Amino acid sequence: MSATKRKPLAGGPSKKDLFAPLRSTQIVNSKPFLPAELIAAILDYLPGPDLIRFALTSRRMRDMVYDDTRWIRKLRLMGCWNEAEARRRHDEARRKKLDAQQAQEVDEAQRIRSRTDGNSNGSAGRQYSGHGRSETLFDASMDDTQNDNGSSAFQKPTHSPLEDGFSSINLSPKRFQNRVPPSSTDTIEVLQVISKVRSTRGSARQEYGKIHGALAPYYFDLLITPCQNDSAIFRTFQQPEQRAHMLSQVRTFAKADLAEGGLLREEKVDSIMGIFENAALREFEEGVQAEDVDGDMRLYAKVLVTLNGGSSAIDVFIQRSSVISNKRSLGRPTDALSGVSSDNINLQASADFFRRLAAALNEQAILIDRVFPSTVDVLLPFIRRAMDDVISDYVENLFREARGRTLECYLKAVSNTYDQMHQFGDSLKSARGSGNDFAEQVHELIVSCLDPHVEPYMEKELEYFKMKCDAEVEAWEKQRSQEEASTESLFMSNVTRQAAKSDFLKSFRKVVMMPVNAFPAKSSPAATNRPMYRSTSYTGSYTGSSLEPPSRTASPIPSPSTPGTRPASPSQRPENLPTTELAAKTAIMNSKLEGIRSLFSIEVALNLLHLGKASIERLAIFAKADPQSSTASKARESCETIFISLIKILGTRHIKGGFDKAVDHLANYDPRDAVQPSTPSALSNGHSSASPTTTTSSGRKGVAPLVTFLELVNVGDMIQQMVDLFFIEELIAPRLVDPDDFLDVAIKEKKRFEQMLDERVAAGLNKGIDVLMDEVEFVCATTQKPTDFNPGAMGAGSGDAGVVDIGPSETATRVVELLGGHTGMLVGSTDKNVLDVFNQEVGQRLFTVLCKHLKRQRISVDGAVKLISDINHYALFVSSLRQKPLTPYFTALRELSQIYLIDSKHAKDIATVVADADRYHGVITAEEMYEFAERRADWLVVRRDVEKAMYGIGCLVM
Repeated sequence: MSATKRKPLAGGPSKKDLFAPLRSTQIVNSKPFLPAELIAAILDYLPGPDLIRFALTSRRMRDMVYDDTRWIRKLRLMGCWNEAEARRRHDEARRKKLDAQQAQEVDEAQRIRSRTDGNSNGSAGRQYSGHGRSETLFDASMDDTQNDNGSSAFQKPTHSPLEDGFSSINLSPKRFQNRVPPSSTDTIEVLQVISKVRSTRGSARQEYGKIHGALAPYYFDLLITPCQNDSAIFRTFQQPEQRAHMLSQVRTFAKADLAEGGLLREEKVDSIMGIFENAALREFEEGVQAEDVDGDMRLYAKVLVTLNGGSSAIDVFIQRSSVISNKRSLGRPTDALSGVSSDNINLQASADFFRRLAAALNEQAILIDRVFPSTVDVLLPFIRRAMDDVISDYVENLFREARGRTLECYLKAVSNTYDQMHQFGDSLKSARGSGNDFAEQVHELIVSCLDPHVEPYMEKELEYFKMKCDAEVEAWEKQRSQEEASTESLFMSNVTRQAAKSDFLKSFRKVVMMPVNAFPAKSSPAATNRPMYRSTSYTGSYTGSSLEPPSRTASPIPSPSTPGTRPASPSQRPENLPTTELAAKTAIMNSKLEGIRSLFSIEVALNLLHLGKASIERLAIFAKADPQSSTASKARESCETIFISLIKILGTRHIKGGFDKAVDHLANYDPRDAVQPSTPSALSNGHSSASPTTTTSSGRKGVAPLVTFLELVNVGDMIQQMVDLFFIEELIAPRLVDPDDFLDVAIKEKKRFEQMLDERVAAGLNKGIDVLMDEVEFVCATTQKPTDFNPGAMGAGSGDAGVVDIGPSETATRVVELLGGHTGMLVGSTDKNVLDVFNQEVGQRLFTVLCKHLKRQRISVDGAVKLISDINHYALFVSSLRQKPLTPYFTALRELSQIYLIDSKHAKDIATVVADADRYHGVITAEEMYEFAERRADWLVVRRDVEKAMYGIGCLVM
């Protein structure tokens, strides 16, 4: 190509000269050139000798050819370049260079300080500043870059470029016709040429040149020789191992041949290696057949490993081993299922199978160390093949046979097999060629072998657990319903419907027509004998058509049997059955009250926990084997799912329903309806065969449904403690659940279970307080004698008139005993907050009941001592509850009782005490105090004076 260019004229062109521009134009010849990127791409596909010829054309081309990255790429294609080693060598060289520079600067500084003359110091300083300049890391990197690029702009190379690793290359264009020269490199150095390559930046071209100079003649000779036995490799090297090593090196060298036809040349080398490999493999097979371990097997195993890693020899060795070819002798899957029940598995049979297999593999590991070199791992592929052909076949047949028997047998088979396989992996011994992570790799093989069975097993485990839990609860509920139905049919079996109907209406009519005089103003001996019937359980006997009154001792005392156990079956027919429908209904109600304890069962809870324990322990085997694997994560999730299902079945279905029924029993309980009349004749006469002394001296300790409910609370608390212990031992201790993870679903479900129990207990206690206070009112109304607070109420003829007992009355003693027994039952079985709320409510309700009770009494001055004793007894009980909010209420009651001690002669003092509102801390108002004052036995005597003092009645305003 050519281009025109104008030559500038001195003084500029003349405007009058027309040919001046033409004369000022000259032709300049310019050679065409390619971009550097395109030249670099072309160089990547040139053979080594052509690269060297190209470098001789110019300095610029030489810089591009000598670029270190180009030769590093070739070494990487052959797998001979180690970047980490190159970086380490570069850092060491840089550090040595900096150390040398620092040492030189220190020596120069010492020479400068040694001169004492000022002028000489100045000149030396100038000399030092000019020639002793320190070099930074950037300067060093620039020097390294210049050295790596092989360029020297200011220094002429002192040696020929052919000497830089390519001195032995023949640059003749007829290179393929040349055989290996007689003066070739020593055979030992040729065999070690690739292993001696050093990864050093700036020297990659020299290292490749060494490889090219040693292997290129054999490479090209092997390609052009018609018969491989006539090639230089087979003529120069006589040992099979040396031939295999040379063929492997030539194959490695061929990977860097990117020139045209490189793939065809590489395929030809592969075909020659294949022929050699087949010949060596035949020799190895003959050695295996002859069991020549230390002869042909070891020799040709080393030859094949050197040639291409020995994969073909490893396959033949594994295939011909007795472990693969005679696997039936190790054991059969059906041996693990014979001689046991359909729900179990013979663990010893499966353990013997894995023990024999481990012994056989350990023997093969010893044989592998004798045959194969330590540079190749043969044992791990052997174990992988055993997993695929031996263990997988055994495991699949075992699981299929177990699944055909029962689901429980299948679950036990999978979990125990998983555990035994990991024990089998731990018993295997490594070979010399095994890596340091041999145990981890074996466990990974075990996990991959059983992985297809893990997920179906976990699904079946959860399904089996739910099925067994539902069956357990349903069986218990069915038994309970059958017992209730049989009990009702038993009590109703002796009842004549028509006669029972007539008898019931007659009895009911007489009960309705009875006069009600619960609190007579004037007591009489006849009034004190009025019947007070109550009973909460069926303990009486039946004769004929009459129902005799049961004893009161049967009402509250809890059964000595263990809480949560099922009641005795009504199939044990009692001697006397009720003959009236009313008596039968009463007996049925009493039997339900007695059966409140069995609304849920510790036995059922224990069975459910045992089922959960068995399932979680089977799943924990998968979580413990490899805690970091995905199988372990799935196993932990399945354990949490089983625990959540356990909590739901145990809590929502079993315990919650039992508490709800117990609360219903409490809501329907009435202490006044608990006692049934003995006979219609007794009702018609207005008295009962049970005397009041028998009734009041029964030693009643509590309210039957409330006592049994509190026992139910204790059972629920025991079940909750069992669940807590189960959660700690089965989930937290094995590290299946993190106790500090408040977002964990298992922990959240456990808190819901505890909250449900607290809510059910609180609901029951709320009803229980109502029942308890009804019982207290009933005790106060039926056991408080008129003479307790008014000794003279029975008349002047009473021998006890004027004699005052300063201790608490029987009513106060029984009320405190009743309340103390019920509140004490909750200690240790319920939450402290729930217990505090219960005690506070009991104290406040007791205060209300006592106030109502006092307003129904007549209290004399002499009886005030007994009243004060009772109030002090109540206050002492309330103080034992340790509830400070209750203190003002009973302090006010103590102050209230003082108005009954004041004699009628001091009516103004009575009015002062009644009107003093601050005296009662705002608990009792003045109007209420006036109502209490009206209950004085001498109120009609002091009324005028008290009202006059309080309201000024009778005063005249002048």
